[in-house]
Order: sequence, then C-alpha cells, then structure tokens
Amino acid sequence: MKNKSFTLLLTTILTLSLVLAGCGSGNNGGGNGSAATTDPAPSNVENQAEVPQEPTEITIMLPLNTSETPPDTIKTELEKLTNTKLTYQFFPADTYEEKLNTAFATGSLPQVTYLKNQTTFIQMKEAIKDGQFWEIEPYLGEFPNLSKMKPEILNNTKVDGKLYSLYIGRPLARQGMIYRKDWADKLGISAPANVDELFEMAKAFTEQDPDGNGQKDTTGLADRNELVYGAFKTVSAWFGTPNNWGEKDGSLQPEFTFPQYVDTMEFFKNLRSNGYMNQDFAATSKTDAVNMFTSGKAGMYIGGSMQDIDSLNKDLIKNAPDAVLDTHSMVAGKDGVFAQWMIPGYNNIVLFPKSAVKSEEELKKLLAFFDKMMTPEVANLMYWGIEGTHYTVEDGKAKVTDDKELIEREVKPFKDSVIGESETNGMYESYNTLPGRVHAEELIKENVKVGVPDPTAALDSQTYTSKGVELQQIITDATYQYIYGQIDQAGFEKAVEQWKSRGGDKIIEEYNAAR
Repeated sequence: MKNKSFTLLLTTILTLSLVLAGCGSGNNGGGNGSAATTDPAPSNVENQAEVPQEPTEITIMLPLNTSETPPDTIKTELEKLTNTKLTYQFFPADTYEEKLNTAFATGSLPQVTYLKNQTTFIQMKEAIKDGQFWEIEPYLGEFPNLSKMKPEILNNTKVDGKLYSLYIGRPLARQGMIYRKDWADKLGISAPANVDELFEMAKAFTEQDPDGNGQKDTTGLADRNELVYGAFKTVSAWFGTPNNWGEKDGSLQPEFTFPQYVDTMEFFKNLRSNGYMNQDFAATSKTDAVNMFTSGKAGMYIGGSMQDIDSLNKDLIKNAPDAVLDTHSMVAGKDGVFAQWMIPGYNNIVLFPKSAVKSEEELKKLLAFFDKMMTPEVANLMYWGIEGTHYTVEDGKAKVTDDKELIEREVKPFKDSVIGESETNGMYESYNTLPGRVHAEELIKENVKVGVPDPTAALDSQTYTSKGVELQQIITDATYQYIYGQIDQAGFEKAVEQWKSRGGDKIIEEYNAAR
C-alpha cells in the first residue's frame, strides 16, 4: 500500500511540475501567461523546417569528349535533384590540358576541377603536395554515399598517403579485340587462342580475300598512334609484359626493360612489314583507324575497350550490311599463360582547388553535391539520361534509345563526369542485345581474373612526376622506330640507356624506395 501511495505522490508532483514549466515558458515568451502562448513555438519550428534552402552555386570545369557543348536538358533536372545552380565549363578534350594548365597558372580554376586522365593527374601531383588543393579524406565519413567508394581505388589516387580526389570509376580491364566474325567463319578460322594464331588471323584477313570481292584490298589490323589505348599495350600484356612496371632481380623495373616488350615490338614489326596492318599506324588518328575498320577494309580492331563494339557495328553495317562482329580477349602468350593489363580503377579524378574553395563549409557543400551524385536517381540521370527519353528499363537494366546522336549530344558530356561505378552509386548496368557486346561484358569479368595491376599505381616518384612524360617520349619514339625498322634491338637499348641517364635511374630508385 505504501508503494502505491508513493507512486501516486510522484505522479502528482510530476504533473504539477509540467504544468508550471508550461506556464513559465509562456511567461518567458512575453505573452499574457496563458497556456495558448506555448503552442506557436512548435509550429514555428515546423514552418522554419519547410523553408527551402537556397541552391548551392557550383562551377565545374571538365573535358568535353563530344563535338558540341550539350544543351541544358540534363543540367536542369540535375539542379532540381541536388538543389544546386550549376555552371559547367566544358572545354574540348583535345586542348583540355592546355586550358587546365593556363587556369592553374593564373589561379582561375573553378571550385570543381576535373582532370583529363591519369597523365594529367601525375602532372598535378607537385601542386597537390604543395597544398594547393583540399585534402578530403577527413570529411568523407560525414557523407554516407561517398563513404561507399572503393578504398582500393581511392588508395591509388592518394598523394603522399593523403586523399585529395574523388574518382570516375571504370572497369579494371575492358580491353581486347573486336573482329569480323563473318570473315573468320568464311575462312574457317576461330578466335585466336594465342599470339601466334593472332598473327595468322591478321595474315588471313589480308591475303585470303575475306570480303570476297576478288581484290586484295583488306588488311588484318587497323591501329592508331597510341601505344597504350591502341593495340600495342593489350598485345604486349598477352606476351607477358608487366603492366608499366614489373619485378626483376628483386626490384621494380620499367616494362620496356623486359624481353617480352621487345617480343611485342618484333610482333608488330612483322605485322607491318608483311602488310598485315596499316603501314602508317604511328601517324593514324583514332578516328581514321575507326573509319578504316567500319569501311570494311580491316578485320581486327584491338584496344582499350571491347564495349566500342556497339558504335563500330552501327557504322560498319552501313557499309557492309551482312557483317558480323564479335569480341575476344583470352589470347595466351608463347608460354601459354593468359594475362591482361589493368588500370588502377579510374580514368579521371576531380579536385577542389583552394584558390576557388575558400572555406571548409564551402568544401562540405561541394562534397554534399557529389554525395547526391552517388545516389541511383542522380547517377542514372547523369549516366543514362532521362528515362523514357534517353533510355528505358529492361530486366532491371538501362536500354539506350536508338537515337545515338541524341545520347551523344545531351547525355555523354555529363556521363563522363559520374563518380564511382554501378556497384557503389547504384546506377543501372547496360542492357545489351548485340551478341558481341554481351560477350564483351562477360570477357571483361574474365579479364580481371588474369589481370595484372601496375605496382607503382599508389607509389610516388618526384622525378617521374616532374619528368616522366618527357622521358616516356624517348621510349615511345624508339618503339615506333623499331617497329618501322629504323633501329634494331641495339638501337632500342641505347634509347633505354638514354632514358635512364636523363632521370630514369632516379625514377627506379624512388619507386623502389617508396614500396
């Protein structure tokens, strides 16, 4: 009974206290002391919460990989979804490095600055070390979507162990070959199982009249003036060459000091000297190489992305309606081993210059925009466009409209700036119907299983940062000269020694010290 009385007493005291607190609250508000004066306070808080925040104004600089600046179709929807007012500064990709360097030198980089590729990132590292860009890692924990980005890829973009950038994700190994399956079927040959069969396919496509017009007017391989994203590096990996750097005698050494690199040069020298590829490939642009293939004059296109089969097929069948393309990447070296070179998981990054971003508060607003970009709704808008206009959803995947010109004009410029990848930002994967493209997506997953990473991707070399691009030109020139028969192996080795004496030895030393 005593416990019951005590409980009743406590309840009475608590009720009285709440009533008095309510009255006190009303009096403190300066009203007439009635209970009604306490009611508006919650309503005011509610009303304040409903007041829309002013859009965050953001200026973004990025490379344009299309011929025209896009209309505001995507930008308008993006601003609605992210509560921003966006100013995009698009500059043609061909001259982007020059514009980037000029803007940096004059202190006019905008708040959000995309680089062009991994090479421009390397060139910008000294400025990053010099404290001219914001370090962002301390803030990522505040943004749940940014926190989903892959740590192994973020680590590949760190400078002196610190993170300054967000990355635009790409498949680790999407390279391989796109070839005329109808030609191969006609000549009774299969996709090449090894590098010797690859050579024989190029020979057959050149010598055996695969298009059946009775003229010797075809060639095996259409290649371009690019040793990385053209055919050379992909074939070099098939020969067993390390990915940029490899282990030799207990230390890291550059790829061109390995015998497999020389074997690859010899392979291309023989292709060219026999007429099994375009003779002037070192002076051939990507556009011209593509045109050579889609005009029906070449049987193989080897390079950075098997996903290019869609556009190649679209243009090829205009000239050869019965053409059939397929993809292939599992080509073994002379030792029977399969290998694919891998990128560090990104093809570009975005930085935040301190010259434009003046405070931590402003930086957080920018990161909040990118956090929203890594939601499925925003990522799909930027990568695929507007549902029903640019794509439809089939079997849970994005099926792009047949109006490729519309996609190129309105969507692609924004697509190239989406951070993360489908696994982290939740955007749709591609719905494909072309058999060769479906095959390509399967092969991309297989490539990773035999993928070879670049062991220096997360390492720093001050000499490489300052002189690496200049020194690489020595090797690039010598590689072309060897393939063209202008120098022999001794001449190539002389170029390697020149590379070493001009700073290469220092790069080797610094990379090994950084391990």
